[in-house]
Amino acid sequence: MIRNLIDGTWRACADPVGVDLENPATGEVTDPALGSSPTEVDEALAAADALGAWTAPAEERATVCESIAAAVAAAAPEIVALESRATGVPIRQTTGLGMILGGAFALAAGQLRAGILTSTATREDGREVLVERLPWGPAACLVPWNAPAPMAAHKVANALAAGCPTILKPSEYAPYGTERLAEVIDTVLREAGAPAALFQLLHGGAAVGSQVVSDPRIRAVSFTGGLGGGRAVAAACAYDIKPVQLELGGNNALIALPDADEDAVARAAADLLTTLNGQWCRALGRLIVPAGREEALSAAVLRRVGNLQTGDPANEATDYGPLIHSGHRAAVVKARDALGGTVLSAELAGPGNTLAPSLVVGADPADTTDEIFGPVAAVHGYSSIDEAVALANGTRYGLEGYVFGADEEAALAVAKRVRAGEVKVNGSSIMSLHLFTPRPAWGISGYSEEGTAETLRFFTNPRVVGVENGFALHSRS
Repeated sequence: MIRNLIDGTWRACADPVGVDLENPATGEVTDPALGSSPTEVDEALAAADALGAWTAPAEERATVCESIAAAVAAAAPEIVALESRATGVPIRQTTGLGMILGGAFALAAGQLRAGILTSTATREDGREVLVERLPWGPAACLVPWNAPAPMAAHKVANALAAGCPTILKPSEYAPYGTERLAEVIDTVLREAGAPAALFQLLHGGAAVGSQVVSDPRIRAVSFTGGLGGGRAVAAACAYDIKPVQLELGGNNALIALPDADEDAVARAAADLLTTLNGQWCRALGRLIVPAGREEALSAAVLRRVGNLQTGDPANEATDYGPLIHSGHRAAVVKARDALGGTVLSAELAGPGNTLAPSLVVGADPADTTDEIFGPVAAVHGYSSIDEAVALANGTRYGLEGYVFGADEEAALAVAKRVRAGEVKVNGSSIMSLHLFTPRPAWGISGYSEEGTAETLRFFTNPRVVGVENGFALHSRS
């Protein structure tokens, strides 16, 4: 049963969204996707607006976030199992991401205790000026289907720490893990005596998201999802002049320099092609290699991919699982085949919506600039470092980049020329380079920084207060 949480009350969803959910491991339809009615959405918005802000002191908010962190960490095995079942991502991967669930709330609490929301500056006359970062007001957090609960935890933890009444909406394709997360958050908030409208959960598709985001009672929006949805969210926020945080995906390049170790490149490319079954924003989009080595490196990558074990995502032995939905699988295949060139696929078969990862060699770079959001990447050869960098930057996206080379300093020099929010040298993990560096985006990959500190600051706006004892220069009295 899919349920909303509205002003402290859990209610079964009844409005059809218009899509059928599937078991990715079999491809069989399981349930119709259900969501919130327009009336229910309005009730949630009214409740958040009436609350306005969570006025508890920062220390009290930190204590509550720490309690949520402990409770969520205890429930993490259940949440990550629900995520795996809904998305097709192997349980080994969702379990690894599960550390974000409680960790996000612990990090938010730690920042509150460190005083991140308050600072002072001293004037020339010795008087102090106080800078307080205050909550914008009701905030909306919208998360996609590929890793919904960890993303929800990150957004909600920081919105609550900031003091914003928070409305969370997960993707209609993967509601279960996020709903379980919401149940845990709600239980802790109730025990702490927090206001009922402080945290609410709404299910549904684009219509529900649009109603929430476009309502003037929502004062800040954090959205992770596709480019089309992000553009709609940005337009709605522009009308009401409210801050928006957008993470909209990428078409990420891996540059293999001439001295790069072939095994390391193959391993990284295989990881980037198959993590979250290829359905993640920082996945491999273009493999850029020295001219003449396209086929050899492609073969090395696909050999590695072919050694992965497919199967039921719930099986701990499964390395690579099925795509979330047959409709998405069909869309990925269509986009792959539209690239032109020669499609080289791994010798890999699996159940349900499984799609063998592919590399496309010989496609026109002008035709490989869009994100596919699946286990597909183009391979391009280059004759000079300038050409390699131009290929890496030859897209309007700018989220992640990867550079591999034996000469670390030379690789770093190339990395500094890649137009992306984060560029890793000789590495390909799903984690950021540093816990406290920003996760920015360039171009159509997004807008406004995300990060451990950046997301907390996003949900606040500064107010500066102090004694001036001065007057305008033009006054004569």
